[in-house]
Amino acid sequence: MAGVSVLLLGFTTVPAWRHLYPASAAPGWSMQVRFDAIERVSALAPDGRGGLYVSQEFDDGKGRILRLGANGDSKAVETGLSKPDGMVPYRGGVVFSQEGGEQPVYWMNDHGIQQLLSGANIEGVATDGHFLYAIEDLKSDGRLLRYNPESGATETLRSGLEEAEAVTACPDGRLFYSEKKRGQIKQLLPDGNDRIVLDGLNAPGFLLCNREGLWVTEDTTHMARLLLMDSQGHVHEILTHLRSAQTLVETAPGLYLLAEQGRNRVLELKRTEKN
Repeated sequence: MAGVSVLLLGFTTVPAWRHLYPASAAPGWSMQVRFDAIERVSALAPDGRGGLYVSQEFDDGKGRILRLGANGDSKAVETGLSKPDGMVPYRGGVVFSQEGGEQPVYWMNDHGIQQLLSGANIEGVATDGHFLYAIEDLKSDGRLLRYNPESGATETLRSGLEEAEAVTACPDGRLFYSEKKRGQIKQLLPDGNDRIVLDGLNAPGFLLCNREGLWVTEDTTHMARLLLMDSQGHVHEILTHLRSAQTLVETAPGLYLLAEQGRNRVLELKRTEKN
């Protein structure tokens, strides 16, 4: 993804009817509602058994994680959480974070639940297959953290971040993170001079990097988008007119699930044309 891609928005004067416009998919993609009526839906993670873990982002110990079975049944597997807002499959289980203040990041598996690290308002979590990455959503002093499962140590990779909500690791080892307040996506570089790859975004809230490119969801109440920056640095609007888009997960090649918190639902997104 060489070069810098700039995406400028023009939301200064928006007709009121556009706020209520239904979500729509770009040519070459189809969209349908997979799960509905999940209040405050936020994080998603496949359970490895045909089901799906879903977090409900309530604060003050009211948050919880559900497991939605392949047959449509629903069961709460963790309760008493404060804004569970990040989730990723990790080492045979699932890691989840809590954005509601000083809270632990937990690893949940068939043997129980274990604390891995802690931080302030940790939102996004990601893994490169070995290390676990977590990012703090603070106004002016957020950190990007890396947890080593062998030593149990947590290292601060970056500090002083502004409303940093998302982090993702690519299959080729590259790491990207967002600063929502700045509307930017940056690539983590070894020399510390991180490169801006996307700018001018409208509240970027979640990142996913896979073989198709870098995916970005916008966490804004109206006119949010799902974007894809391909390997040539071209940016595509895949879904538009979303409301508070959250986590995107790939469940099969060309098949995705997207949490749309503003409409309390999970969308299924499918590629209908070969890229």
